[in-house]
Amino acid sequence: MPTQHPLLDITEIDTDISDYLKHIGEGTYRFPEHDSRCQSFKVEVDSQRWFVKHGNIPQTITWLKQAVRFHTAVQHEALPQLHNAFSTPDGFTLVYNWVNGEGLRPERELHPGEIHPRDRFCALPADEIVDALNVIYDVHLLIEKKGFIAEDFYDGCIIYNFEKKQTHLYDFDHYHPAPFINDRGRLYGSRRFMAPEEFQKGERIDERTNVFMLGRTAFVLLANSSNSRDDWKGSEAMWQVAEKATNADKQLRYQSVRAFVSAWHAAIATSKIPTV
Repeated sequence: MPTQHPLLDITEIDTDISDYLKHIGEGTYRFPEHDSRCQSFKVEVDSQRWFVKHGNIPQTITWLKQAVRFHTAVQHEALPQLHNAFSTPDGFTLVYNWVNGEGLRPERELHPGEIHPRDRFCALPADEIVDALNVIYDVHLLIEKKGFIAEDFYDGCIIYNFEKKQTHLYDFDHYHPAPFINDRGRLYGSRRFMAPEEFQKGERIDERTNVFMLGRTAFVLLANSSNSRDDWKGSEAMWQVAEKATNADKQLRYQSVRAFVSAWHAAIATSKIPTV
């Protein structure tokens, strides 16, 4: 009879999540607490690594259950697979497969002499950065098709494997069924990626909001967060697409992620992207 897997075959545990993971796994590491106050762990069980995320206050529990709804609807090779969700005495836990790579989270702590992964990424040849952007856009094209709207996407949601040149995205706790009304004023997220309506209570948050975020992602990654044309590593045609996507007036942006991505690929097709 098969042995029950201590992470994949359970629906609840009766002990503290940190103690439980130390008991079942090897080399368990607890990451610094998220801004959301979730707790995250790397744990190895039977020589396989897993990413475990736990919330123990009502708001974080709600967000993690939103992530379950999202991953049930949206699967993509660039997204970590959600394998299980279970209850704890004080909260709710998600179990993902482990993704190899380095997070581009701006706030991460560095070792002495270490260059920040985001700076290393932005120093890559333009064609490699564009390949990563295309993965991000492909994922959000699928997200739009499945009826979700992004909230709180930023470079901290990107994991990049420099050796294999692979892009992965994570942290979808704040993705909502589309559209929704901004009932809070300032929504969650990094100001560098946020559209004006994400600061305005009562505004509609829809596909055009995501278009703005994806345009800003191009500026952040292809110009290392600079708004100067001199720092832009792409072509003029690509610049024009990103500029239109980030217009403060949502009526003047592309009206869907699909329209934005179509224009972006058309711009690439007419461009010579630097490879150094």
